[in-house]
Amino acid sequence: MLLRRTGRRAAPLPLALSGAACTSLSAPMVKASGADAGTAAFLRCALALPPLALLAAAELRRAGPRPRRLVLTDAAAGLLLGADFVLWAASIELVGAGVATVLLNVQVAVFPLLSRVTSGERTPPGFWPAAAAILAGLALASGALTPAGSGGDAVLGLLLGAGAGTAYAGYLFLSRLGGGRGHTATPVLTSTAAAALSAAAVGGLSTGLHPGALDAHGWAWMSAVALFGQVLTWILVGAALPRLAPGVGAAVMVLPPVMALGAGAAFLGERPSPLQLAGCAVVVAAVWAVERAGKKGAKGGKKGDTTKEGTR
Repeated sequence: MLLRRTGRRAAPLPLALSGAACTSLSAPMVKASGADAGTAAFLRCALALPPLALLAAAELRRAGPRPRRLVLTDAAAGLLLGADFVLWAASIELVGAGVATVLLNVQVAVFPLLSRVTSGERTPPGFWPAAAAILAGLALASGALTPAGSGGDAVLGLLLGAGAGTAYAGYLFLSRLGGGRGHTATPVLTSTAAAALSAAAVGGLSTGLHPGALDAHGWAWMSAVALFGQVLTWILVGAALPRLAPGVGAAVMVLPPVMALGAGAAFLGERPSPLQLAGCAVVVAAVWAVERAGKKGAKGGKKGDTTKEGTR
């Protein structure tokens, strides 16, 4: 019943914003757990599987089986998500958290571009200038303009960060492509299982998997990451993305780095600098502009044509 109401009655933008708020808790929780990149990426998926399985079982009894084609789409999306988790964590060690966060959000351009190329969907008017403003705001909010002093391989770090952002865009695109059709929890379960396999493979080759190194405190934090950063995030986002324009969906999903500043202050005692707060303001203003442009574009589509964007 809850999933049915979430998928059919709630407006998509508040759902996406709620999902962004849940995923913003992931970074400080992973940091508090003390898990390395590979272990954290694998456990956040593996620990999410039991609650997702319960939700999916109830959903399948109500809505029936999911078409095989969509199951394969869900699995492909999950493989990209698992790679994203590991690549992003690895890039932090090489170029610093600020630069890695900005690189991850190349998805704000890649996601709408994929929709444009594959299905001809137009981005909202003024989206690309707003996307540039979002990335600039993220550079400020994440602290990327402050010297990281990581001393790592900058070129490799940049490639890993850009690869993570591209994989994330692919996940969002495939999730939107296969979303709806009466299922919400089932596609998240499939993609999370695939992400666990992908994270185990990629993480095992990079940092290795060391769940035995975690104490009770670490396991508690990773369980919270699985609940908030995986189960709730993608149930909410999965219900929202099919009903959002590509540009709006991509813009909303860059909010987690900004929200993470507040989560870091609450959980870890971190305090954002004035530049970071200014970056937050820029990102929120740009996302608001994209969302407004998306609404105007949808109204125009309803008046002037009968494209599928107006029917979602």
